[in-house]
Amino acid sequence: MADKQKLVYDWNLIGESEPLTNKRVLLDDETLRDGLQSPTVSDPTIEDKIHLLHLMEELGIHMLDIGLPGAGPRAKADSLALAREIARSRLSIRPNCAARTTIQDIDPILEIAEQTGVTIDAATFIGSSMIRQYVENWTFDDLLRRTEEAVTYAMRRGVPVMYVTEDSTRAFPDTIKRLYTTAINCGARHIVLTDTVGHATPAGARALVKFVIEEVVKPSGQDILIS
Repeated sequence: MADKQKLVYDWNLIGESEPLTNKRVLLDDETLRDGLQSPTVSDPTIEDKIHLLHLMEELGIHMLDIGLPGAGPRAKADSLALAREIARSRLSIRPNCAARTTIQDIDPILEIAEQTGVTIDAATFIGSSMIRQYVENWTFDDLLRRTEEAVTYAMRRGVPVMYVTEDSTRAFPDTIKRLYTTAINCGARHIVLTDTVGHATPAGARALVKFVIEEVVKPSGQDILIS
């Protein structure tokens, strides 16, 4: 068994409590993708999904995940139907699609965007903690290579990228810094920090965000959206 201290970096231990901010935030709704991953949840019909889409629009939610079209025919069909509804109803909500950091997952997003005329962000995700690398037998060079290939491929085809690192709240600082820097250098302008297993405290989440702002975003010189 690997040493826990070599697998987990605990951002909670360096975070400090601070007053709540009054800065404006944007909302990205994951109901129709990550919200369906629980084994106790049933996948709604496309009619119900479209109804939920309109409710999100009425609530003023800014972005939503419309699915992972690379997962199979039904997932792609539902993502396409939701994108078509956004175009037909001229909704202001901005869609994104989940994608593993592979060309095979990015191509279906490109196809849906071309068929509907809707701008769809590719939410390309990859595991970042040492736990995932240990389980999958990945090297860090594998993560960097997959990041560079996927983000570059999407950007060259006109698909905006929101780059997601899974289990960010247990990943080591250098890993976080190098992965996000690579994604930004390849064209990503939206990065997503995740607390996949519910590990982070508010102080830990704040510490992670501060680190990314100071060590990744500011040095990049780019206008980067952080989720």
